[in-house]
Amino acid sequence: MGCTCAESRGAPSGVVKGQVSASGPELHPPPTSPAHQEAHTSSLGLRSARSFELSPLLRPAPGNSTHASCLRMGGTLILAAAAGAVAVLLAVRLWVVLRPRAAVPRRSLSLLVVAGSGGHTTEILRLLENLSDAYCPRHYIIADTDEMSAHKINSFEGNRADRNPSAMFTEYYIHRIPRSREVQQSWLSTVLTTLYSMWLSFPLTHRLKPDLVLCNGPGTCVPICISALLLGILGIKKVIIVYVESICRVEHLSLSGKILFHLSDYFIVQWPTLKEKYPKSVYLGRIV
Repeated sequence: MGCTCAESRGAPSGVVKGQVSASGPELHPPPTSPAHQEAHTSSLGLRSARSFELSPLLRPAPGNSTHASCLRMGGTLILAAAAGAVAVLLAVRLWVVLRPRAAVPRRSLSLLVVAGSGGHTTEILRLLENLSDAYCPRHYIIADTDEMSAHKINSFEGNRADRNPSAMFTEYYIHRIPRSREVQQSWLSTVLTTLYSMWLSFPLTHRLKPDLVLCNGPGTCVPICISALLLGILGIKKVIIVYVESICRVEHLSLSGKILFHLSDYFIVQWPTLKEKYPKSVYLGRIV
């Protein structure tokens, strides 16, 4: 019973030889050469070194999630503070620009008149008949395809000069911009043409820098009035905007009127029914 098993002699390398005992088989490590032991030790050392190097990368660093949350919260607070500062500066800027100021006497005031095709030009020229000659120079804005309005304006200014040859302020100019909306144009494409007209209107308004803008409802007046409003917001010049609703509007405002009701300094209506619907408007009776 104390001898080893015969089959163990032919066992392949790496198979553990067993020794029979009463308590069961006892395992012994296989015999290894010094070179094999050195290679095995080097392999274990390499694996240990790799495990040591990679373990900090694989394990999450303590407090990383808390640090990231703090960074996100700090970024949010910075953005909120910046937005608040911009809002305060904008509010102060609007107050400085739009607050009422004392009028300064001047010999003449630059006037910008927006004329539209058809009855709009006729009505606006009737308003100008009783306007003081001190409103000079007079700049007329018409659509680039509106030849009839150009003819009416030249005729009006010529007759005015003939009636008062000694007038000091007779200077006037006609400027053209693209139409905001053509006849029977779709409303969707109107947005694009209006933006394009506004893009060209602002440089013109900035160059003229009028003291007063007078209009009565043509679509061309919308980009001009918005450009004049931007001059004030940007602090370039405060421009007074006067909108006179057409005499044809008895119970409802025109689309231009609805847009410019809250943007104009003076909104004039010619029917009491509109005054009742829009208490902030100015009713002077029929003025054209």
